[in-house]
Amino acid sequence: MHVTSKDFDEKARAAIADDQLQMGLFVFGKIFPLMRDAKAAELPEFEGLRDSARDIKTNVLENLGTYLDAFEARAEEAGGRIHWARTAEEANSIVERLCEEVGAKDIIKSKSMVTEELELNDHLIDKGYSVVETDLGEYIIQLRNEKPFHIVGPALHLNAGQVSDTFYEAHKKHGRTEKVEDKVKLVEEARIVLRERFKNADVGITGANFLVAETGQIVLVTNEGNADLTATLPKRHIVVTGIEKIVPTLDDLSVFLRILARSATGQDTSNYVSLYSGPRRARDADGPEQFDIVLVDNGRTDMLGTPVEEMLRCIRCGACLNSCPVFSTVGGQTYGSVYSGPMGAVWTPALASVSSAAKLPNASSFCGKCEEVCPVRIPLPSMMRHWREKEFEAHLTPSGQRWGLGMWAWLGKHPSLYRAATNLAGIGLRLISKGRSGKRLATWLPFIGQGWTQSRDLAVPQEPTFLSQYKEGRRR
Repeated sequence: MHVTSKDFDEKARAAIADDQLQMGLFVFGKIFPLMRDAKAAELPEFEGLRDSARDIKTNVLENLGTYLDAFEARAEEAGGRIHWARTAEEANSIVERLCEEVGAKDIIKSKSMVTEELELNDHLIDKGYSVVETDLGEYIIQLRNEKPFHIVGPALHLNAGQVSDTFYEAHKKHGRTEKVEDKVKLVEEARIVLRERFKNADVGITGANFLVAETGQIVLVTNEGNADLTATLPKRHIVVTGIEKIVPTLDDLSVFLRILARSATGQDTSNYVSLYSGPRRARDADGPEQFDIVLVDNGRTDMLGTPVEEMLRCIRCGACLNSCPVFSTVGGQTYGSVYSGPMGAVWTPALASVSSAAKLPNASSFCGKCEEVCPVRIPLPSMMRHWREKEFEAHLTPSGQRWGLGMWAWLGKHPSLYRAATNLAGIGLRLISKGRSGKRLATWLPFIGQGWTQSRDLAVPQEPTFLSQYKEGRRR
């Protein structure tokens, strides 16, 4: 997985200076959390479902091999073929070989984060295949050669004008020379262009939201319906999915289906929920002639038994992104990884290394909102703290920060000096503060404090201090 997270600071400054992006982020950051909270409130058992989902996933991780073996047996009984991939290279090679087997030229795909992680499109295009994303958002960012902005909405950062410009340039080769700006007509244009791709595709590649061990079925949860066309129209359907997507039974699946859409987009349910098992049978009117499932590890089993194991419970709903104040300020592409926001701050170091993604666990205010809304109760802040500790141990933390933390720790071990230092800091803040509506705020700070007051004020500690009140026996 190619990661450019080392450029996080520069990209964040550019994102904050982008007025158009900031307007979109403001709306996005307000609406999605409100919709999620409203739908959760309508379901009295929502919190109980979250507990059940957490417990189901915990059981799966404790018995992962058993459930994967059961899934493989049931899937092969239905006529499917299972392929195991330890690494991204193995997964890409398997998919390439499966495409060669049917003499494929044209490949269509539905949105799949694991294929983004594997960089499967680039691999297949390098081998000479035509690969087209069919989810509207993924299609747009593919034309713009960008990474997804958001797990659920890969093109949420773009407005109609930007999409219009993109289509105008990209669709000329399809004979569409008129510039379209109306949103409805833009969707119609994409549908017309993609229709030919659906008709001519030799192979369809999808991911899977869930794998059911009990039945050997893969589950697709979508809103656009393009995934179902991708799965059924071409002669070969290839499913590429992570091994952690397994659930034991159909009853267990029903728990996740009730929390997934509510957490992701504030819907009672998504428009399409489809279960697939095996290729087309003799009595079926349509469907693929071959059905292959590539089960991808790519570092997932390395997370088992570690402090970040619980991250494998993630169902890719994006609720943590929607509620994160950092993500809602800088947007997904700032993270330099296909996985962004709080979940990306844990996934990316786990899959790519701490050294390449050390800045992401620090891109958090630690407000705890991500854990509060996670439908499977993943303790995201504690896992980001784990990666911060690894960063510190590996001496990847900036020297100024290490020096400051060392000084803070030393003062903490010397209470009298600590009190003297904090009293001096309080006096200094009061000297440089300005009264504003009855509040005392420091509007600028020197040295390392400049970064804080560039975009916000700092509240000055009130007087008298707690310790002085304590000494005077005036506890509050």
